[in-house]
Amino acid sequence: MTGAMPSFANGDPEFGRRVPDELGAPTGRYMVVLADEVQGDETATAEALRSVAGVTNVARSSDFAAGALDVDQAESADAMVFSELGVAVVSADPGRASSIIATAEEDSRVIAVESEQILHTLTQPQGLTAGYLHGFRDAASLLCDQLADTDGAATLAEPAATQFVDTPVMTWGLQATGVATAQPAGQGTKVAVLDTGFDRGHPDFAGRNVTAQSFVSGQTVQDGQGHGTHCIGTACGPQRPPTPPGSRRYGVDHGAHILVGKVLSNQGSGTDTNILAGINWAIANGAKIISMSLGADIPAVSQRYEAVGRRALDRGVLIVAAAGNNADRSSGNVGFVGIPANSPSIMAVGAVDSQLHIAEFSARSNPVSGGQVDIVGPGVQVYSSWPMTKRYHTINGTSMATPHVAGIASLWAQQTGATGGALWSVLTRTARRLPLPSIDAGAGLAQASQ
Repeated sequence: MTGAMPSFANGDPEFGRRVPDELGAPTGRYMVVLADEVQGDETATAEALRSVAGVTNVARSSDFAAGALDVDQAESADAMVFSELGVAVVSADPGRASSIIATAEEDSRVIAVESEQILHTLTQPQGLTAGYLHGFRDAASLLCDQLADTDGAATLAEPAATQFVDTPVMTWGLQATGVATAQPAGQGTKVAVLDTGFDRGHPDFAGRNVTAQSFVSGQTVQDGQGHGTHCIGTACGPQRPPTPPGSRRYGVDHGAHILVGKVLSNQGSGTDTNILAGINWAIANGAKIISMSLGADIPAVSQRYEAVGRRALDRGVLIVAAAGNNADRSSGNVGFVGIPANSPSIMAVGAVDSQLHIAEFSARSNPVSGGQVDIVGPGVQVYSSWPMTKRYHTINGTSMATPHVAGIASLWAQQTGATGGALWSVLTRTARRLPLPSIDAGAGLAQASQ
């Protein structure tokens, strides 16, 4: 499927009602995905959690200012509920978790019970960490190669361009995506970047409209890793970086209202609780685009992220996520799209280089339903902001491609008024077709202008 937005029907049998997890929760917590009829109803949610998990002391994101659940304050509760998302977090040892899962199977108020996972930044290629993933990778590669034989060579038609290069004026990525000729920004669309935080003292963002919140225990919003500041710079950096020292333009939408959600630690990792808290906060505070350059090399679709992605689209919010860096194409490993990007309702972003070739590390479409790469962005040798005193840095990853797409989505939202699923369609319809298999490049390279 190339460039089309998938169906988001609730309870689609292709995805199953829930995904059992035989490995247990590495954090000791489990995610309870509530049905649509329960979502947003505090009484019904409390009753469902009491019936399924035996919990009575519940902390709700809606009880906190701006919907920003404080994970430390909520830690003493039996369950944490993300009111905007219809997902709860409960702690349980494996024996009790088995009982909760069995009870939930008989309760129509619950879609799924899944173990909480740990996700990471997606800057550097990450090796596969378990034997079953290696087996899945080989099977996925075989199936995808078979699909490529019937899919032909493309998202279609256009010969590769002359190599783009950074100039003193603008990065190659902004040139390749048509940002220079896009309609002016400045309408203040709220773009949330959920990552390792942001250097709030970065001089390139002085005077910008920035709202920030940390969801990582014991850490402030200040970015001690760099990944988040880089992604924010790509999505929302300034039109004319100040001097001295001066810089080429590297940001797509210089007029966006930036929502910074620190959901990954300064070490570059975070739990589902951190990430869902950030998504919940972003939606509650009016974000129209949520950019997540994070993930895990898990092939199965996560019911929690699929439910969240679908409910976000219903609210007019588009979530874009990095497809993953688990490929090593020169050695024949094409990788696969992991969570959360493999969710049908979350846009999966792959990476291309300055010659518009698929990046060495960029994951190929996952054969699970909805697991395709949907679109690509510039992801190799990407120059953007970095915490001071370094100020700027050049790095690689599907992480770098994702904020390009988020910023472009913001520009299109301003120009067309499109949100949610309609905005998804605009992005794929206007993408530049590339002479690459759609299983690698989806609809093609995101474009900020036609």
